[in-house]
Amino acid sequence: MLWSFVFLLIITAVMRSWSQIRTALADRRVRLLLLAAAALVSINWGTYIWSVNNGYVVEASLGYFINPLVSVALGVVVLGETLRRTQWLAVGIAGLAVLVLTASYGRPPWIALILAFSFGLYGLARKQAGVQAVPALTIETGLQTPFALVYLAVLAFGGGLTFGDDPANSAMLMTAGVATTVPLLLFGAAAIRLPLVVLGLLQYLAPIIQFLIGVTYFGEHMPTSRWIGFSLVWLALVVFTVDVVRHSRRPVAEAPL
Repeated sequence: MLWSFVFLLIITAVMRSWSQIRTALADRRVRLLLLAAAALVSINWGTYIWSVNNGYVVEASLGYFINPLVSVALGVVVLGETLRRTQWLAVGIAGLAVLVLTASYGRPPWIALILAFSFGLYGLARKQAGVQAVPALTIETGLQTPFALVYLAVLAFGGGLTFGDDPANSAMLMTAGVATTVPLLLFGAAAIRLPLVVLGLLQYLAPIIQFLIGVTYFGEHMPTSRWIGFSLVWLALVVFTVDVVRHSRRPVAEAPL
């Protein structure tokens, strides 16, 4: 959070987008939405970092597989959007997959659900705020930074702060801010330039790579029941994606909302 904020301040200075930040902060509704977005992405980042450091790489990948379907569900519940029958089928298959994985894990897949819902709600808050990527991220990380500094101070007083002990490790911690921010900025840029169907398909690459790393490199256990659950998720995504691609090629009678 801290180094993301520093990196974004540099980008803001180069792009001279201070006026956009001032405009966003002047609107009470936008301030509250970006505060909610900062809290939600903090939950998402924290859960993800904890999960990959505690042997739950595969379950974390599940969260990003089901995230598109969670976003669809949020669109129905919050924004009053309507789904086609095929899309309802995809959501139903995903729900069945969660039940199968609950039986496999002996508990609901909380990590995956927290990641999917926090990022889905984050996207909803950002959409409602309507602020460009760089100013929005700068404000969000700026809101996170005071809490991050308090946490770092607690670590320092408790002797648990590792930053500054080793130059290589400190450099890696600093560049974590760049590694976190650049993909989010590139995603925002791609969203403007690419068709949504292409963008949606590309988003599946990250959880696929993460899943393969968890299974092959970290050797996480995948019993048959878990393979069935993941297969149902993938089936839901195939059904959903085919439906989106098919309808994106049809001429529309009126301008899309």
